[in-house]
Amino acid sequence: MTDNFKQAAAEKALELVQDGMLIGLGSGSTARYFTEGVGRLIADGMKVRGVPTSRATAELAAELGIPIVTELVGQIDLTVDGADEVDPALNLIKGRGGALFREKLVAAASKRFVVVVDESKMVKQLGVGALPVEVLPFLWRLTAERVADLGVSLVVRGGEETPYVTDNGNLILDVTVEGGIKNARDFGVELKKLTGVVEHGLFVGMTDTVIMAGPEGPRMIGRESAGR
Repeated sequence: MTDNFKQAAAEKALELVQDGMLIGLGSGSTARYFTEGVGRLIADGMKVRGVPTSRATAELAAELGIPIVTELVGQIDLTVDGADEVDPALNLIKGRGGALFREKLVAAASKRFVVVVDESKMVKQLGVGALPVEVLPFLWRLTAERVADLGVSLVVRGGEETPYVTDNGNLILDVTVEGGIKNARDFGVELKKLTGVVEHGLFVGMTDTVIMAGPEGPRMIGRESAGR
């Protein structure tokens, strides 16, 4: 049923797409449904362009005939992406698929950032699972020590012998915070201060709307009603 919920959320997001828009195309399984839907809209005659958040999404968009923009002037009209965790204030953890840096760049450049999820991604507090932190590969162990000094545990994704490498040529530390992340904004600031950290998967105050799908169908949650 989860795939059905993901698809329902993505289909609801397609209702927001208008002719002439520049669309941010997210990464991951739920966002893939949205990108495929944009491909159908183009096949039906709608004219939109896409800004992909990963190489995988760029390849999919090319297959679907979606015109790709890689150099941006001005803002993106609408970005639709998934999330790994969503808290009551619509703050997110993203990046367990590995594309958090480009996803955050695209989200930050968007007039409207919409997140599509199934109901399993809604949490009371962020940090139920790992928080991805993208780091430079050069002297990454020293960076990992700095991150660990924040009182967290971590592993390098893929293991030290064959670590996972992002589209940007970096590594990812999967960080676990015991008891969850009590203040996502402050913790994100502390991470970004560390030399060697490129970006982290905390998206705080960036989400305009969450489309959450479950057995009762997709539901739109706006920032103004979040947490009520």
